[in-house]
Amino acid sequence: MSETSEAVKQKSGFKAFLERKDIVVSVQRYVYDAFSALALGLFASLLIGTILDTAGTLTGVSFLKESGTFAKSASGAAMAVAVGYAIKAPGLVLFSLAAVGTATNQLGKAGAPLAVFFIAIIAAEIGKAVSKETPVDLLVTPLTTVIAGIGLAALIAPPIGDAASAVGGFVMWATELQPLLMGAIVAVVIGVALTLPISSAAICAALGLTGLAGGAAVAGCCAQMVGFAVISFKENRWGGLVSQGLGTSMLQVPNIFRNPLIWIPTIVASTINGALAASVFRFSMDGPAIASGMGTCGLVGPLGVYTGWVDQVAAGLRPDIMPFDWISMLLICLVIPTVISLLVAIPFRHFGWIRKDDMLLER
Repeated sequence: MSETSEAVKQKSGFKAFLERKDIVVSVQRYVYDAFSALALGLFASLLIGTILDTAGTLTGVSFLKESGTFAKSASGAAMAVAVGYAIKAPGLVLFSLAAVGTATNQLGKAGAPLAVFFIAIIAAEIGKAVSKETPVDLLVTPLTTVIAGIGLAALIAPPIGDAASAVGGFVMWATELQPLLMGAIVAVVIGVALTLPISSAAICAALGLTGLAGGAAVAGCCAQMVGFAVISFKENRWGGLVSQGLGTSMLQVPNIFRNPLIWIPTIVASTINGALAASVFRFSMDGPAIASGMGTCGLVGPLGVYTGWVDQVAAGLRPDIMPFDWISMLLICLVIPTVISLLVAIPFRHFGWIRKDDMLLER
């Protein structure tokens, strides 16, 4: 009886310790918060760096190109610090994660974002556990965080990176093999992730999703954002058009919970758009993988595709950017999502499956 009481006491003491350290093991914190933050870290480093690099190449301004190179080199640190911030790491732990992220990014190679995600979480929680527990916190906390993080990176970053690359490689291979079917599947999965409170950009970055599969992902995301923007125009007018079309379709999540049928038009649009993008237009994302999961958010998806075109021209892999390329981008990123979403939404409204104000953003 006394042993049981002691076990209960120890358990309650451990729980109190976790609460005091703000170590919360939950889907909300680790999946939604941390994974979304990972995408922001990538956006602020790798993606912005790629855009600056491209701008420098096009304009001949060396400062822009150099700025892009510096920004891209900071991607590992930016991802790790972003994850640490999301799970509420204290200052010393947060700053120590820069070294952890840099090491993990190098060791994880192509699948580094996924490796950084896992290792930054573990290192941050270990750092939080020892933070302010000793009189020499200034030394103990960063040492513990850095040693634990880089040790884990050396041990598990390469296999995590290889696994993520293998999954991404399989998806890209399958899309090349069966572009119609896989284009539709990839577009729907990534498009749905974009609308849900999950980071589609981080998923694409973690898997290194480029090529036809990346193009299908862009198509699916554009269909969600542009689709919701146009079919809810009656309720949300111009403000809703801009906030969803250039912002995020995630704004419709509360309305989707109230009436899931409002999601059908954009999912149909994602399916058709992704299939056409991969099989008919051969729409390919040859820029940064993170852009595959951004859609029309800040026009990052189309900019990523354009960046790939520029890089291919510079490498001699294509003679130039052709008119068909621009037509394909316009159709996939704007026209097809608009037309298909409206064609499906109109009868849904007519039969009362989508009611007045079902997609209203301000309630």
